[in-house]
Amino acid sequence: MINLVKKCRVQQKNFLGLGKNKNLPLFFKRILSRRVLPLILSLVLMFFVSLSYPQSAKALIRQQEEVPGQMLYQARHTLWDNRGESWQVILFKRIKDNQVKDVDLRLVGFPEQTNFIHPQPLVMTTNQGQIFQAEDLFAEKNPGANVGQYDFKTILPKLSRAQGIELNLPLKNDYPTYLTIPLPVILEWQEIMNF
Repeated sequence: MINLVKKCRVQQKNFLGLGKNKNLPLFFKRILSRRVLPLILSLVLMFFVSLSYPQSAKALIRQQEEVPGQMLYQARHTLWDNRGESWQVILFKRIKDNQVKDVDLRLVGFPEQTNFIHPQPLVMTTNQGQIFQAEDLFAEKNPGANVGQYDFKTILPKLSRAQGIELNLPLKNDYPTYLTIPLPVILEWQEIMNF
């Protein structure tokens, strides 16, 4: 058993290059030692893992006083649909004279490539299978064909337990277009509800 342990240590030193080359500087011998090398590899791994998280899912809650007595809170995200197209997803809450006036979700697609059907509700499905419909707020007038806005005032509180939702976008095209809203975004929306 003792011989086996010695043989493993010799193989480890040979693998690290410590047994073959005795002229390595002390600094490199310490770096390649079994205590420091795992630490360095762990740090490098954590660095690359942190780069793999999508940066677009991160957003800050913006707060703006539109007029005296009226506050606007909003969260903006860039997310991608099932076809790889990017979308601006903006949830905002407007408070006037300490009363919640609006809680709306605005979806903005690429101009001249995205055409919403109006009036058409936004259908969403939670990961638990619950289905909700949000009223189309641009049924009569809209700022552009690539913009949809939906009433989330009654729906957002119901999403508190959802781990993610999928929005079925009512677009004028021959294929279904879905936008997945991840849990961190939903949690941020819930935070807006608490303002």
